[in-house]
Amino acid sequence: MRQRSEPAGARPGRFRRLTGTRSGQLTVVVAAVALVGAGGWFAGSRMQSPADAAASHRPPEAGPVTVAVERRSLTASVVAQGSVEFASPQSVSLAGPVGSPDSGSGEAGAGDSVAQRITKAPAAGAEVKEGDVLMQMSGRPVLVLRGTVPMYRTLGPGASGDDVEQFQRALARLGFDPGSADGTYGQSDAAAVSRWYESKGYRAMEPTVADKQQLGTLEAAVTTAQQALLAARSPGDGSGGAGGSEEPGGPGESGGSGKPGGPGESGGSGEPGDGSGESGSGSGDGSGTGGDAAELELKSAQQQLDAANTALSAFQAGYGTKVPAGEVVFLPELPARLDKVSVKTGDTPSGPVATVTSSKVVVRAVVPADDAELLHKGMRARVETTDGTTADGEVVALGDDVPKDDPADAGKRQGTSDGGSDGSSAPVQVQISVPAGTLAKNAAESAKVTIEVGSSEGEVLTVPLAALHTSAGGKARVRVVRGGEVVDAAVEAGLSADGQVEVTPSSGAALKPGDQVVVGR
Repeated sequence: MRQRSEPAGARPGRFRRLTGTRSGQLTVVVAAVALVGAGGWFAGSRMQSPADAAASHRPPEAGPVTVAVERRSLTASVVAQGSVEFASPQSVSLAGPVGSPDSGSGEAGAGDSVAQRITKAPAAGAEVKEGDVLMQMSGRPVLVLRGTVPMYRTLGPGASGDDVEQFQRALARLGFDPGSADGTYGQSDAAAVSRWYESKGYRAMEPTVADKQQLGTLEAAVTTAQQALLAARSPGDGSGGAGGSEEPGGPGESGGSGKPGGPGESGGSGEPGDGSGESGSGSGDGSGTGGDAAELELKSAQQQLDAANTALSAFQAGYGTKVPAGEVVFLPELPARLDKVSVKTGDTPSGPVATVTSSKVVVRAVVPADDAELLHKGMRARVETTDGTTADGEVVALGDDVPKDDPADAGKRQGTSDGGSDGSSAPVQVQISVPAGTLAKNAAESAKVTIEVGSSEGEVLTVPLAALHTSAGGKARVRVVRGGEVVDAAVEAGLSADGQVEVTPSSGAALKPGDQVVVGR
């Protein structure tokens, strides 16, 4: 068999192995060159000049910012922060002293300097009704009645006026009818007062021992003056002068004529035994002088009697059962709630003793002047307290019509005003009434107040306020994007609320829900 010859010194299969190795190496080299080339191309494609880099970071050209036109209902409202309070705050002060604690009657402090002190203080939060005892002063009651005329004096026999009539009507309401409410305090009123006090466990202010003594003294003075006048008119028993002797023509004659049988004449005519006591013209020696003296004595006695009667009548006019100035407090609304008490047992009050409020609850808020121009009485309001309690209310007062704060609470509302007296931009107070009992437990809490000032008639076309602009002619317009272009559309603006405004397309303009209106760029 023939065999293939091989070069001398060569081993079989050597060539094939070398050829295969060189081929693999070539493949690796080619791949490396290709990789380097690709990296260079990639790096080259990513390299930019500074100008190219700046251009690539330049923001795109601005386009219009648009919002779709909507169809919806609008409700315009004014929103403010307020507080829940009891209505009609009023300070309570005593108009004067109470009756004497020692006798249960009489003027307090009469004849002594003992200071009056509170023996039972008012209770904060309590409700007081007409006829109730508000507090005790030196053991005497301070009673509450309904009325608008304040207590300013002691009421007693002879007093008259609107305050007396108001008092008489109050007694009648309580069931102690004094009779006709004629505005003059009489004995029937005194009897009604005594019954009223007795029903409360107290004695009315009846005349004191000092009053009775004074009455006796004045009555005695009248009696003495009457006797003096009688003596001046009829001196002696007709046989002597006024304080004179019984001897005819004696020294006791009061200007007698000096003639026998003339004693007892008071400057008489000289007729014997006349005794008329007249202040006649007199005749005879010295008759004129004696007549003048008798006349002066008679005139003086009459004047003393008139003065005594005047003093007695004046005292009797006020003599009887009275109501001391400090024992009654008139309040315009009852029942009332004792909101605050500024005194305690043992105090000697010199100012307000308490603050009362109505049992009704109101909400008071403050709104900017511009918003206040949109409000009026009768508008509906929604009140929401911090704990989530809600109530429907109604605007009942604005600005100057809002009752002023009690002086003791002055300044508790920061930023409030008296209804714009400080200028048109000053904030304005608003008072809202709520149904009885709805927010009583939330008194003194803050609340959010929403007052509805208007609403659309059903659903209307609306756009954001920012989309509305005014042309040079003063017409309202919106810019609408149509076919890639922005065009103006004339509209009529209406109610605005919650950042939206009602629009009605003007004649020839078209606007429908979904249209894009420009609100910015």
